[in-house]
Amino acid sequence: MPIDDAFDLQDFLPYLLNQSAEACGLGFQKIYKGRYGILRSEWRVLFHLGRYGDMTAKEIVERAKTHKTKISRAVKALEDKRYLKREKDEGDRRLEHLTLTPAGAKVYRDLVEEARRYDAALLARLSAEEAAALRRALLTLSS
Repeated sequence: MPIDDAFDLQDFLPYLLNQSAEACGLGFQKIYKGRYGILRSEWRVLFHLGRYGDMTAKEIVERAKTHKTKISRAVKALEDKRYLKREKDEGDRRLEHLTLTPAGAKVYRDLVEEARRYDAALLARLSAEEAAALRRALLTLSS
């Protein structure tokens, strides 16, 4: 039996943010999964390497705020697709430096252009003032 406490989950800000993020993320996922067969965690690894260059999986985990198991699986999948390569660290053999291959860099550049178009299409649904306010609010909430 439900408790009548007048709390509306549909109006709870964390719920709304999650629902919005999921809807936006799934829309973009259709592009990268459909075109390249990569998953969300793979896109995140690809993005970080394309944007920041040579990184370790641990660095990606920290930046992407994603569980290390997901990143590890994504690295393996991208390596199998020949989108990245691993090199052991000379000073610490437990570390591997990850770098995009030329094929991975090409996928990254293509998806960045798609991301820009997708972002613009999302923002076109808002007025310029709403879009600016939304970005400011999200930046404030995420810091």
